[in-house]
Amino acid sequence: MARWREIEQDAPDFAARVRERFSAGTNKTIATLRRDGSPRISASELEFGDGEVTLGMMGGSMKLLDVRRDPRIAVHSPTIEPPADAPESWPGDAKLAGRVVAIPPPADTPHAGAGFFRIDITELVLTYVGTPADHLVIESWHPGTGWRRRTRD
Repeated sequence: MARWREIEQDAPDFAARVRERFSAGTNKTIATLRRDGSPRISASELEFGDGEVTLGMMGGSMKLLDVRRDPRIAVHSPTIEPPADAPESWPGDAKLAGRVVAIPPPADTPHAGAGFFRIDITELVLTYVGTPADHLVIESWHPGTGWRRRTRD
C-alpha cells in the first residue's frame, strides 16, 4: 500500500490528472463491504492534502460501521459524460482502491462519533477515450510496479 505522496513523487503527471478528476465534483462514490461481504455504495467526499487522501464519515453511518469491520474500500470520481461530438476531449474517470486507516479528528470538528481516515492506496486508475476516439486508454499505478499505460479497443 502507498500513501498519496508516494504516488505524487513516483508519477507526478499521472497523480495530478487523477486528482483533477476527483476534484471535478463534490460527491464521489465509495464502495465498502457489508457484514455479509456484499458491496455497499454511498456518496462521500475526499480531500487531497499534505501527501494524503483523507475522508470523514458520520457517526452511526452504515459505511462507517462497514469500514470499522473491514477497512477495504474503492472510490470512483464524479462521472462527467464525454462530449458526443468530441469524446477524445473527455478527461476520463478515476478510481482508487485501498484501505482506510483511522486518523485523529480535526480539533474543531462538531461531529461527535464521526470517523476520520486516510486512505492507503493499493490501486489507482485513470480511464479515458484515446485519440482517435476508437479505443480506451487505461493508466494505472500499483505499489511495487508503479505507473503503467495500456489501451483497449
